[in-house]
Amino acid sequence: MSSELQEFAGRLRSLRELSDITVEEMAEVCGVTVEEYLNCEEGKHDFPFTFIYKAAQKLGVDMADLLTGEGPRLSLMSVVRAGEGVQIKRQKGLNYFNLGYHFKNRYAEPFLVEGKYDPELDNQPVPLVYHEGQEFDYVLKGHLRIRVDQNEVILHPGDAIYFDSGHPHGNVPTGGEDCLFLAVVIKDMENPDGKE
Repeated sequence: MSSELQEFAGRLRSLRELSDITVEEMAEVCGVTVEEYLNCEEGKHDFPFTFIYKAAQKLGVDMADLLTGEGPRLSLMSVVRAGEGVQIKRQKGLNYFNLGYHFKNRYAEPFLVEGKYDPELDNQPVPLVYHEGQEFDYVLKGHLRIRVDQNEVILHPGDAIYFDSGHPHGNVPTGGEDCLFLAVVIKDMENPDGKE
């Protein structure tokens, strides 16, 4: 169990308790069972991207607060140099690098995503998640099989997709090679903090 995982789990638990939010409420918002949620708070399981995104919204904090323990401070502009994005290695085969974590009050979460080709995953149905808002994906290298609801397409370098991320969606690298793509998750502007 990594110290990074333990630190994240501790921040998650502390913020939930400070916000007077029950374990049951957090589990429901994050789309997991109470037992799975408690395992996350105890640092027994890693966290998928969607879990982190939904938890941060429910807690009313920036994703950077949960991931690094430090909130963003910049409000005019933010520069993230090559290789310096906050890494979220939370889903099999996908490494997310948050490219906007320094900028406070963001309307969107921009990521550079490295997808490792896995023939086993490529031959199975695409794992699906959902979160409120919208998403834009742009393929830089390789090929990406993406599904939104019942629609499935393959994106090639230079291809892009924009969709309502409140619908079940997911993606896996395809075509026998790794994939590199930009993913921009845009908050639900009617409810940007994810609070009810």
